[in-house]
Amino acid sequence: MAKPHSHSPLPLSLLLLLSLLLTPSLQRTQKLSPVDLRALIAIKNSLTDVPSRRGSPAAFFSTWDFSAPDPCSTFSGLTCASGRVTTLTLGTGLSDSPGLAGSLPPSIADLTELTQLILFPGIVTGPIPFQLGWLASLRVISLTNNRLTGRIPQSLSLLPNLHTLDLSYNSLAGPIPPGLTQLPNLKVLILASNSLSGEVPYNVSSQLLHLDFNRNGLTGPLPPSLPTTLRYVSLSENNMSGPISSVFDSLADLVHLNLGSNSFSGPLPQTLFRTTLQSLLLQRNNFSGWVPQAGSQPPSYGEGSIVDLSHNAITGELSPILAGVESLYLNNNRLIGTVPREYVKSVYVGTTRTLYLQHNYISRFPVEPGSMFPDTVSLCLSYNCMVPPVGLAACPASAGTELSRPASQCSVFNYG
Repeated sequence: MAKPHSHSPLPLSLLLLLSLLLTPSLQRTQKLSPVDLRALIAIKNSLTDVPSRRGSPAAFFSTWDFSAPDPCSTFSGLTCASGRVTTLTLGTGLSDSPGLAGSLPPSIADLTELTQLILFPGIVTGPIPFQLGWLASLRVISLTNNRLTGRIPQSLSLLPNLHTLDLSYNSLAGPIPPGLTQLPNLKVLILASNSLSGEVPYNVSSQLLHLDFNRNGLTGPLPPSLPTTLRYVSLSENNMSGPISSVFDSLADLVHLNLGSNSFSGPLPQTLFRTTLQSLLLQRNNFSGWVPQAGSQPPSYGEGSIVDLSHNAITGELSPILAGVESLYLNNNRLIGTVPREYVKSVYVGTTRTLYLQHNYISRFPVEPGSMFPDTVSLCLSYNCMVPPVGLAACPASAGTELSRPASQCSVFNYG
């Protein structure tokens, strides 16, 4: 008699595969938290794509279809983990995109696992929601190049993990919250091109690498000390005043310093003239005294270096300490005497490509007879107490058309 046919059990791996195939797709996808979903709906209701110049709407919100089973995989600008939104990037960031309009809703704070909030350039208006200070996991806030108004929320000073805060190119007003510069993990703080007022916070204890407050209405002196970790500092185009004395002495890693277009005064500290500081911009202030002497180990400036001390009240004979700077602006000061030969040599060999010395009281630029400067050099020596060995061709329009100062203006100096 034939044995009845028996069914052997299916292998476990095959059972798992069939289970996955038979499971509805909605259950297989990572389901977004209902709280986060409601927050995204509020965000979409508060913001809108700005139509492009060609008339077709920008495409950022076109992927935000709330009937989709998995927003985390289909929505532009989202990154999720375990069903929670962790990064939110609003806008495409494309160079030809006009960005978004509308305002930032407080419901962004319902995305409680958010670590990065980025808003690309557009015309978003209104205040920064103070509720962002509730998002303890935030590491990056970048809301640049929009039309945000109001004050910087004090609550942002409560974010213990914040690494980068960039609110530049908006219309924010009021003082800088003092707690911002004390955040323990803050490395990058950019508040440039707003309408901020008051003084730079007295206590800057964050271990910052990058500090940019330029183009605001800040007043008062520099804080008494700055973090030694700083590599980039820009406070230009404000209304700050006072001496800079020893504030930057201990910033051994500083590469870029821009204090231009303020009302700082006093002498130029010797410590600013060092090899590490390859970009030193102190133009349009009230600095006085002499350019410091070179010392036993003069700094060695590299390619791309720039020093701008123009439009101050710097006096005396120029020391060789700045010879070798690629772009050097010393115009519109009160320098006298003979330009050291180190500068002339640096121009001849092409190390210094721009040297502006116009509108001083210099009496001699020691050029060797028959020497020719490289075509790539911009050398301007006009309106000094000498007949310059070069013409006006390389001078900016602001230098004027007169080659030399009137003798009556030079008679106050004794050149011997």
